[in-house]
Amino acid sequence: MTAHTPPTEPFRDPRLPFAQRVDDLLGRLTLDEKISFLHQYAPAVERLGIAAFRTGQEALHGVAWMGRATVFPQAVGLGATWNPELVRRVGDAVSKEIRAMRARDDRVGLNVWAPTVNLLRHPLWGRNEEGYSEDPKLTSAIATAYTYGLRGDHPAYWRTAPVLKHWLAHNNETDRSTTSSSVRPRVLHEYDLRAFRETVEAGAVAGVMPAYNLVNGRPNHVSPYLREHLRAWTDEELLVCSDAGAPSNLVDSEHYFDTHEEATAAALLAGVDSFTDHGTDSSRITGRLRGALERGLLKEADLDTAVRRQLSVRFRLGEFDPEYDPHGATGEFDTPAHRDLARETAEQAVVLLKNDGVLPLAPDTRVAVVGPLADECKLDWYSGTLIHRSTPLEGLYERFGTERVEFAEGVDRVRLKTSVGVFLHVPAAEDAAERVRGAEGALDPALLTGRTDLPPLTTDAAGTELALVDWGEGVLTLRAPDGRYLSVADDGRVRAAADQPGGWIVQETFRLEPHGNGHLLKHLGTGRHVCVSADGVKVADEDPEVFELVVAERGEEAVGRAAAAADVVVVVAGNDPHINGRETEDRTTLRLPEHQERLLRAARAANPATVLALVSAYPYAFDPAGLPAVLWTAHGGQAAGTALARVLAGDVSPAGRLPQTWYADDADLPGLLDYDVIGGRQTYLYFEGTPLFPFGHGLSYASFSYGELTARAEGGTLHVSFSVTNTGDVTADEVAQLYTRSVDPSVPRPRRELLDHRRVTLAPGASAALSFEVPVSAFAFWDVVQDRWRVQPGGYELLAGASCEDIRLRTTVTLDGEPAMARPVVAGGLTPACFDEQSGIEIVDRTKVSGDAVTPADGTRGELVYRRCDFGHGITDVTVEVAGEGSVELSLDGGPVLAVLSPAAPTAGTYDYVSVGASLVAAGEHDLYLRLRGPLRLAHVGFSG
Repeated sequence: MTAHTPPTEPFRDPRLPFAQRVDDLLGRLTLDEKISFLHQYAPAVERLGIAAFRTGQEALHGVAWMGRATVFPQAVGLGATWNPELVRRVGDAVSKEIRAMRARDDRVGLNVWAPTVNLLRHPLWGRNEEGYSEDPKLTSAIATAYTYGLRGDHPAYWRTAPVLKHWLAHNNETDRSTTSSSVRPRVLHEYDLRAFRETVEAGAVAGVMPAYNLVNGRPNHVSPYLREHLRAWTDEELLVCSDAGAPSNLVDSEHYFDTHEEATAAALLAGVDSFTDHGTDSSRITGRLRGALERGLLKEADLDTAVRRQLSVRFRLGEFDPEYDPHGATGEFDTPAHRDLARETAEQAVVLLKNDGVLPLAPDTRVAVVGPLADECKLDWYSGTLIHRSTPLEGLYERFGTERVEFAEGVDRVRLKTSVGVFLHVPAAEDAAERVRGAEGALDPALLTGRTDLPPLTTDAAGTELALVDWGEGVLTLRAPDGRYLSVADDGRVRAAADQPGGWIVQETFRLEPHGNGHLLKHLGTGRHVCVSADGVKVADEDPEVFELVVAERGEEAVGRAAAAADVVVVVAGNDPHINGRETEDRTTLRLPEHQERLLRAARAANPATVLALVSAYPYAFDPAGLPAVLWTAHGGQAAGTALARVLAGDVSPAGRLPQTWYADDADLPGLLDYDVIGGRQTYLYFEGTPLFPFGHGLSYASFSYGELTARAEGGTLHVSFSVTNTGDVTADEVAQLYTRSVDPSVPRPRRELLDHRRVTLAPGASAALSFEVPVSAFAFWDVVQDRWRVQPGGYELLAGASCEDIRLRTTVTLDGEPAMARPVVAGGLTPACFDEQSGIEIVDRTKVSGDAVTPADGTRGELVYRRCDFGHGITDVTVEVAGEGSVELSLDGGPVLAVLSPAAPTAGTYDYVSVGASLVAAGEHDLYLRLRGPLRLAHVGFSG
């Protein structure tokens, strides 16, 4: 084709608008071709010259699952940088590596499933590592930056097409595909939707992925919120991709629909455009779609809507204009700039939690670096495979010299003695090729299997000394002297075969279970016990071996020796991202594993100058008293060790800030399934206790003063400014944070709420004048009476400082707004889910398509309160719409029960509502109390008379 020769088909004409080209191509597809496009693996259409297309390329903090790539810090570490511009650069580098990798491997996709914008509401969530923050404002700022980097800056053609995960209110792995998050309207709008909304509205998002869970009793994959909210935020054609296996879950685990045809049709009509199910086998999804069409559950026009959205993304990615695609020749992969960026990002993610002056370390310091993570560079499920690797030990060797650094891993060195007196033995494997899990790349790494080319364990009189680490709650790993972990492959044999614990089902973890005078060794991946037979060591359901644990050395002994010989001890503790807290597995406690507590106590006993460096995917609760310094960093990717060493040495002043509250104790936490951040007083926004370390906290090697806070309202914008001055003697970054709180709120409002922030670099004595333009709409809350956003008129305190608790400046502004109004219950009745307060209530689906109802969470009793209900000149009757069995009791102002309403008999089904009436006399304004008794669903309350 030349510029003077128009193409034969309009969809190939780059002079036409994308929308027109999409419509032309859509009109050329047959019904079968359209159906085939709705599975994750859309086949080629050879007659039109259209290539195959796959949705879904993982790229949470680097290109994942496709082999070697630059590995950046975990997402929670990116959030800890509080630096959107830096994160935009990370996204830019990741998208360029995707393009470069795709040029040599067309399995690498351009529809990127990242970032994760689920808010870090609960620190025990197994996937805490994947989110940015507990705060919606910070989350959306970081997510927007990452998506802009992934998208690229060309006005028409996108480098990659980012999809936000996981819509919606998803913070539990426990029973994640069957649990329902009860989300009241205020929490929905002010918290869970907000991070998605602000990121989508910024304009660099190609779609979203619904989560496995249900919200208010309805699976996210058939949620009306996709239509009512998501698609209302933008004019772009957003592509909604299902999570893996979730379409089948609608029938198989959630039992929400009776047939897969009904479920698939409902998901498509709700807004799911691409079905990720049954791996590369599209036959079952396409068969269900054909069945739904035959049953009249779908029309071809419904398929057209979904296919159009997919094609819109493909056109934006330049697929149909290769000669005009500005990203087609991108070849930047593992460049020096990307390596430098990985190191810079890891440095900026380090948070100094406490420092009594022991840091930074002097150049001649003798350092002991100890702990199970001291010589590790851990990856997580959504990491790429390392090209470069830096552990804390390697970083300290490089920075201080090997002669000044001592190392003790702190593992327990053990042998396992059988009941007949011989020991487990790891045979030599000299001829085995080195193999790193995932290095070859895999579209689905869950399918990667363990090695069977290495010899299984045997027994002999001497045995092999193994390195044992207990990662908490009795979950342990055993490592052979050659560095390989004991693992179990598909044949059930136990081998020293894995370079690291990993996999969808980890095959490298065990548990010692007391049994008589010894222990059974349970393999957690299979749930079977280790047994010793004539043909070797394996796992089996019968004849488990009873082992005696023979300890050659406790980890704390080695740690104590190293600590005593050093000037300063750095205890590197934390988690392995594949163990105790990961996708599919929530944590059960904030506490450090007991093994690591032992090592920390031993180090402190031998040397009071003990620094705790936590490398983890989530917060911990511990006692910092007696520790002169504490740092935290997420798993920092390929440059983690170098970054930590440079911070410890003072080459870089730490300026990471906590993106979520670190609670002092498990008792401070709400229930894992309590999604009511307002009623449950959760996150820094509402928590009324004393945290171990607050949201936004982080120290520096410099000091900073704040001054000159001013604020003025102009039109719909509040202009705020203040200055920050470096009063220390080193160049350092400060993260200046601006919060607000309502002075006299009419409803519960946050104690503090982040409005904006700025990360600035200041030389000693230098100052920066920081200005913020805050829309007045940022002070609004969701008014459940009016079912919309409302700014309450009155005073708002503006708070500037270094964390949500370290406030340096404050002033108060008065904003105009709209006054509150009483609930007009006579005209429209009462929507039960729009309560002011509740106890023991769960929000559920009114129907499978739309609407909410309420029910007692435990099926026995619950209470709802509705403030300022206006009964006008008077009513004489009340009517409720209910399903199930039980009763509704009504009272006014906390007084006696005035009416009890019950269906005459239990209704036939969950959604078979009946109207029940009773006399109720009321006039004027009153607080209305409803008490629900029994497994009853309440959908509406009406008043008349």
